[in-house]
Amino acid sequence: MDRAARYLILVLSVLMLAAPARAAETDEAPDIDIKSMLFGHIGDSYSWHITRIAGKDISIPLPVIVKSSTGWHCFMSSRLEDGPCEGLYIAEGGKYDGKIVEKDASGNEVRPFDISVTKNVAGLMINSLILVLLVLGCSRWYRKHDVLKEAPSGLAAIIEPVVTFINDDVIKSSIPAAHSAKYAPYLLTAFFFILINNLMGIIPVFPGGANTTGNIAITLVLALCTFVAVNLFANRHYWKDIFWPDVPWWLKVPVPLIPFIEFFGIFTKPFALMVRLFANIMAGHAIILSFVSIIFLTVKMGPVANGTMSFAAMFFGIFMDFLELLVAFIQAYVFTMLSAVFIGLAHEGQEAREEK
Repeated sequence: MDRAARYLILVLSVLMLAAPARAAETDEAPDIDIKSMLFGHIGDSYSWHITRIAGKDISIPLPVIVKSSTGWHCFMSSRLEDGPCEGLYIAEGGKYDGKIVEKDASGNEVRPFDISVTKNVAGLMINSLILVLLVLGCSRWYRKHDVLKEAPSGLAAIIEPVVTFINDDVIKSSIPAAHSAKYAPYLLTAFFFILINNLMGIIPVFPGGANTTGNIAITLVLALCTFVAVNLFANRHYWKDIFWPDVPWWLKVPVPLIPFIEFFGIFTKPFALMVRLFANIMAGHAIILSFVSIIFLTVKMGPVANGTMSFAAMFFGIFMDFLELLVAFIQAYVFTMLSAVFIGLAHEGQEAREEK
């Protein structure tokens, strides 16, 4: 471990060990709602919380865009902090907890049509912009240099080995050569999109911290993209193996047992992609936040116990942060690899016929 890393750990240790001493100066430490804190960081929100200074939350308000019973409404989410705004407010508890609602004629809470820019939406925009800037930065280098005479440098030197690895060892090895180039743009985009969102989710400060790939709605869209890429362009051999596979006839008629299982597998494959990415990323964030919560939960146990547990929580938190860096790459790799395998299966047998 280099000197900078040791210095960083020493500073964090001093700060965490000093925290219980300051808390002990008060008559009673405040109760911490761990559940609200945990799901507040993992869940979505209409504002981007930055930090808390002197008991005051510092947040970035985001645009609220809804269509209620009275028409369209557009305003900043900060106007909802002091109460209802234009008949709209954020529900506390119940079916629509944390969502913008209004009351109907019977006094019941109902949700309007909501297309607001929430924290996850803003995080997706920022991360997508970062991805575009990375790609444009690399393409700019290649436009100005001759790759046959000069090795890549700077950003291009970092991105090119990753692109080469994914393209050669994942895409080309899983998809027939006649079709690999057609699917390479989507698979490479999916890999870098997931990787950047995973890495940005680990960063605890703005513009990081948005739990984008830990949101099942986002992983659902990614899985649907793979579902379309697999089934929309599949060949006849793929559909034959589903509806009339090469198995004994009594497994196909009169009860189509195997065809039913194969048809069911069309939907279970993207479902597995969706759940795997969502569960792994969300679990990683929850574990890190749980370690941080130990610092606050043990405040009332005294300076010695709190200091010891704070140091342990800090140690395991740093360990989990480094582990999440590895998980961020692995999950992007696994999603891309499985998508390539599923696409390759959709073109299985076609290459042999073309060669014949």
